[in-house]
Amino acid sequence: MNTEVIVTCAVTGAGETQDKHPDLPVTPEQIAAAAIEAAQAGATIAHIHVRDPETGAAARDVALYREVVERVRASDTDVILNLTAGMGGDFTVNDDDLTTGGPGTDMASPEERLAHVVELRPEICSLDCGSLNFGDGNTIYIGTPAHLRIMAQIIKDLGVKPELEVFDMGHLRFANQLVKEGLIADPPLYQICLGIPWGAPADTHTMKAMADMVPAGALWAGFGIGRMEMPMVAQAVLLGGHVRVGLEDNLYLERGVLASNGQLVAKAIRIIEHLGARPLTPAEGRERLKLRPRT
Repeated sequence: MNTEVIVTCAVTGAGETQDKHPDLPVTPEQIAAAAIEAAQAGATIAHIHVRDPETGAAARDVALYREVVERVRASDTDVILNLTAGMGGDFTVNDDDLTTGGPGTDMASPEERLAHVVELRPEICSLDCGSLNFGDGNTIYIGTPAHLRIMAQIIKDLGVKPELEVFDMGHLRFANQLVKEGLIADPPLYQICLGIPWGAPADTHTMKAMADMVPAGALWAGFGIGRMEMPMVAQAVLLGGHVRVGLEDNLYLERGVLASNGQLVAKAIRIIEHLGARPLTPAEGRERLKLRPRT
């Protein structure tokens, strides 16, 4: 069991959830406010996506990230910022022309996918460690070994900590390979992502099997989506890991009751404390993760 827990809050995500929750953070001001709210509720880390302010659709505009980061950094609330680097890998198969991407396709080079990380130098950024059939349609998330090695090297050269997001065991195998090749600075940080169709399921056996694959000396966190969000909080702590909650992964506080990010963090912390553990502050999280000093 882990008694000192890093709590990440993923405040908005990139899914098509903007019409499912009236208060989902969409604009940079709203996303920054959500990160601050999560920190004030006890989160150690805020995981940040940005969205088109007009449509709410997923975006990767550097200017949007810049506004979010500047707003959070200008506040009096301390929180570790973790910017996603997952955008730019979406390919939708076009049944009418299999040689071109269909609606929703957004493919970018490794350098383009990290443009906001290069400019803004967050303490952490995510690195999704493989490809995945994403949902029941024709969308594939693409992360090739060659591109991931390029991204890992850029992130390492920046002094940013990569959060190695793994959605299946093959992803975890490749993340371990990046560590072996010296592309990931110590200590490695893994995020075990469970319940996403069609990745690894959110259950005890899967989380334990994947946690057992994490190399000695590394840190790991885990989460489940939807109704499995809070059960996986307890499971991750009991298995020795850290946790993640937030509106990216689940919109509800309880059945039929829409949540805020702060409420989800507070509920997770109650679970952590009932288990006899405690959440780490951002300062303690920086020390545990050996993050570079903030500029």
